[in-house]
Amino acid sequence: MKRGVKSGHLQPDIIGWREYVALPDFKISEMKAKIDTGARTSALNSRIDETFTRNGVPWLRFTIPALKGQHRAITLETAIHDQRMIKNTSGVPEERYIVKTSLMLGWHKWHIEVSLANRENMGFDMILGRTAFKGRNVLVNASKSFLSGRPVALS
Repeated sequence: MKRGVKSGHLQPDIIGWREYVALPDFKISEMKAKIDTGARTSALNSRIDETFTRNGVPWLRFTIPALKGQHRAITLETAIHDQRMIKNTSGVPEERYIVKTSLMLGWHKWHIEVSLANRENMGFDMILGRTAFKGRNVLVNASKSFLSGRPVALS
């Protein structure tokens, strides 16, 4: 992503309709994500294995299936941030767990909320909804892909 200055204002980062991202909290160093401005909430392909309480806080154990040749299945535990009704691809509301994680896109890193959902039959294991970019000065060029390059490891 290239950033410039015009008339004293920062130019927005321009990203494509699909980008490489990393989810370091979930041990994913790189995966392809679809940028979906029609979706409010981001979603990650996963399977809920178990919910439990840790120190009075609701947690869950979930598995991210092997990503199309990128890594083996990963089982993780994290605190549940929220539970809410989200419309699936067919427009039918379903209750989903929401967790927080860090997202890396190009050389940027920030925290997002992501719903955990079965996306096995979808073209992308992850979609990034518009709230992931709220306040980030990002524009989507729907005719381009992978404009941000691969995620840059930050120390």
